[in-house]
Amino acid sequence: MPKQKTASTKKSRRAISTKIVEDEVFADVLEMEKPRFVVDYDKYLRLLWEANPEICDLLKQSPTLAKARDALYSYLERAERDVFALDNRLHILEKATVRDCVQVFKSIIGPINEKRTGVSALDCLWKLARNKQRSLKWEVSVGFLMEFINLFRGVIGKANIYREHEAVQKGIPDFLRLKGREAAEKRSERLDEMAAAVHKYFKRYPWGLDEEVVEWRKENRERILRFLGAKEEDWYNYKWHIRNVFRKAEDVFAVIQLPQELKESVARACANHLPFGITPYYLSLMDYEPSIGYDHAVRAQVLPPPDYVDAMTAHRKDRSVFFDFMGEHDTSPADLITRRYPLICIIKPYNTCPQICVYCQRNWEIDECLSPRALATKQEMEAALKWIAEHNAIGDVLVTGGDPGIMSDYQMEKLLDALAKMEHIYRIRIGTRTLVTLPFRWTDKFVKLMAKYHRPGRREIAVVTHAEHSYEITPEMRDAVQKLRRRAISVYNQEVYTIENSRRFETAKLRRDLKAIGIDPYYNFNMKGKLETMRYMVPIARIVQERKEEARLLPGLDRTDESVFNVPKLGKNHLRAFQDRRLVMIRPDGSRVYEFHPWEKNITPVPPYNYVDVPIYSYLEELAARGENMADYRTIWFYY
Repeated sequence: MPKQKTASTKKSRRAISTKIVEDEVFADVLEMEKPRFVVDYDKYLRLLWEANPEICDLLKQSPTLAKARDALYSYLERAERDVFALDNRLHILEKATVRDCVQVFKSIIGPINEKRTGVSALDCLWKLARNKQRSLKWEVSVGFLMEFINLFRGVIGKANIYREHEAVQKGIPDFLRLKGREAAEKRSERLDEMAAAVHKYFKRYPWGLDEEVVEWRKENRERILRFLGAKEEDWYNYKWHIRNVFRKAEDVFAVIQLPQELKESVARACANHLPFGITPYYLSLMDYEPSIGYDHAVRAQVLPPPDYVDAMTAHRKDRSVFFDFMGEHDTSPADLITRRYPLICIIKPYNTCPQICVYCQRNWEIDECLSPRALATKQEMEAALKWIAEHNAIGDVLVTGGDPGIMSDYQMEKLLDALAKMEHIYRIRIGTRTLVTLPFRWTDKFVKLMAKYHRPGRREIAVVTHAEHSYEITPEMRDAVQKLRRRAISVYNQEVYTIENSRRFETAKLRRDLKAIGIDPYYNFNMKGKLETMRYMVPIARIVQERKEEARLLPGLDRTDESVFNVPKLGKNHLRAFQDRRLVMIRPDGSRVYEFHPWEKNITPVPPYNYVDVPIYSYLEELAARGENMADYRTIWFYY
């Protein structure tokens, strides 16, 4: 592990060009170019037609779009039948990929999906094949071409997902052809290879319990204490941290180093009075210099980038509507209440936090960090609690906000006492980031207060937190969690899957580290499609790939979380459940359009929701700029 002050080895994103070589469509070759992306578009176009010459000829020979559609449907039906033929020599798993690709292709060229999405991928392909680029309605990107290069190959069994495995070449793996101990030894050898790959990746992601990281953070703590003119004993007092939250740009710059662009955006955020704040404790988790890169996920959560500042500033007056991606205005039957499910409701008594996350779901209702007006009034609380008392179908109440973890002990006790008196409430969840941002809040007194209302067999108290990265896990966080566990209170984690924790096995490492300190992984949220945080977003294909190729290698107890997409106004859609979504279009910019079905599917008819995802190609470009090996991600195109 490098020392805390290290010369930067990160390459500028703009200084890297991603090129695809002819025989390795899935493995990108990174070359240093001019300070802008240089793309050989004609080469990608040539690769598209070479990926499946039959489709190319079919499109060229079709005089109209309608004829091209009919011909392509016939071709796809034939391709699907071929995988069931006796003389088909494809591996059975390759055949499964063919069937998936055929169904996706059929969906994409469906007229109804063209109407609903307002674009036609088939029209783009047809005109490209017939050299009618000038008549295209849209500019066709390399990301679009890459989607269809892979889809064209997929429908004829040339996805080559398994090309590096001897088992595909030989037909049946050794461990299945052998018997007894000999078979077991061969199987164990293969599993050892998988495990070695996991550990290789895990070593890339240190956590805050590593001895060297602990020492770095002692230095950071001392530097922050000196700046604030405080003593070491102050550090362990959560009220001191709340009083000394960093809310001024110049104060942040005094204790850590930032790139110039980020310094300017943080300064603009503060100057424009956007919600901004970082606890001294959380600031100590950042490396003094940004060059090491271990703390990238920590920094990214609280240091607003330029495009975020631009969007938040531009929509200051209409933010309550513009940024409400989940449509909470339309799912709030009473003030402070949100309800999207039959047995659950949310109550929001405190709409601020000790620090502000850039990608916060509720940034539209947070006025400022630690706003003195954040606590709901007595009348508002009484009305909200009365509403819950009158709806006895509700048994699970999530107390969130904002962050209710920084309410006073007295305020929390009053709330818990009121909820505990309702016979129909069997679980009270406390949604708080303070375990991550301010673990000293979890005093013995506060934990004892929680435990008073935890009655096994009658009523559960559970804590739901939000850790993003192993680098956030510290001895202080571990100790706070253990206080709760000793009182038999369960602690769960809701992760948000972003560009900052989506590298190979990065989230898998977090799961294992959370379990090590007593936290159960609970949900892994696909990044919400909020325009102000587009740079954080990850394609749905990546989160599905992670669940299958990385999380699946961990023991079951380490992968208890569910990958979900939050459908606006409706609620969570499980991303593992293929029957709950369909890929319906590839837009010219390379983004996929998904039709998400509501959780009520097969129970009651509720309309689906169309979602435009971020292009896979753009995401891979960003990973390449961060030094990732694109061959590690080559199967992403086949997760639909």
